[in-house]
Amino acid sequence: MSEKEKQEDFRVEIGNEKRDFSPTPLRPSPSASSSSGVTNNPAIAILAYCGASILMTLTNKYVLSGVEFNMNFLLLCVQNLVCVIAISFCKSLRLITYRDFKWDEGRKWFPISLLLISMIYTGSKAIQYLSIPVYTIFKNLTIILIAYGEVLWFGGSVSPMTLLSFGLMVVSSIVAAWADIQHALDTSLDQVSTLNAGYMWMLVNCFSSAAFVLGMRKRIKLTNFKDFDTMFYNNLLSIPIIAICSLLTEDWSAENINKNFPEATRNAMITAMVISGLSSIFISYSSAWCVRVTTSTTYSMVGALNKLPIAISGLIFFDAPVTFGSVSAIGLGFVSGVIYSVSKIRGKAQQEQTLPTSSSSASMRDGLKARD
Repeated sequence: MSEKEKQEDFRVEIGNEKRDFSPTPLRPSPSASSSSGVTNNPAIAILAYCGASILMTLTNKYVLSGVEFNMNFLLLCVQNLVCVIAISFCKSLRLITYRDFKWDEGRKWFPISLLLISMIYTGSKAIQYLSIPVYTIFKNLTIILIAYGEVLWFGGSVSPMTLLSFGLMVVSSIVAAWADIQHALDTSLDQVSTLNAGYMWMLVNCFSSAAFVLGMRKRIKLTNFKDFDTMFYNNLLSIPIIAICSLLTEDWSAENINKNFPEATRNAMITAMVISGLSSIFISYSSAWCVRVTTSTTYSMVGALNKLPIAISGLIFFDAPVTFGSVSAIGLGFVSGVIYSVSKIRGKAQQEQTLPTSSSSASMRDGLKARD
């Protein structure tokens, strides 16, 4: 599971710097008018962002849901390798830009890459054992851990509306687990043990995801990395560690490889692995595109509403159980995400309306920023 997939769910704003993402007004030439109309269309940008998110989730689940699949480290290694090759190719064509690798920066960023490996590996194990709707609902719990981590380490705050959304997130997770276990008890006891393993991996993933996001926020403040800098360093530094873990812990015998990649579905699985690696770049691009052509309010709401089509895609494509409990859990998770986004938007608006009462207070605030 790629790193950019788990960043999109937990976007962190650094500092109070305001940037205008609106495009500079230009007089389009006749040949460029049609293409500019597409790239500046908010609806297309939102659909691209949602589509990239769904594509990554579905391709990961497709590979990991194989009956005999047990080479998660190999999957992650292929995804990271594809991502590095793709962004390097885009850089050579001058489509994107990011800083060149430096050993000193790599050494400082390496602990963040270790946290990334922990996050994507535990996430791959969780989605392997759990259905996509349940995985999506439980992923919301990471937001709670990040929020209170920011309170402890970055001086953040939690509003009453945010607390309400957190309560709904917890309730939706309990309802989802109850519905999942009830369905498993009605089918087979073996499925219950599979779910228990999935919940254990999901718990570890929530904590590792929160540690990754909070640690990366602190490191970005020190290094001033941009989006593609972060993507390049995270994926490049992770590849050798994941490859070593795969060689040491996974069975590379011909028999096991044939079990993981049956001849009937081998090409489709390899294609899905490559697409899941490329989709992380699609998510990064479509995220920036969405911010550029819409408002921050719209982008925040899209992030919350995006959980619903991802959960529904799991019901459609992977035959997840459709019960009153599962549908109720998806609905509660959807509502909690909307309330959380609204609370963050209101909090940001109140912060922007708070002005310094004197030039001395403004100077003091600027001094504190410089010290941080």
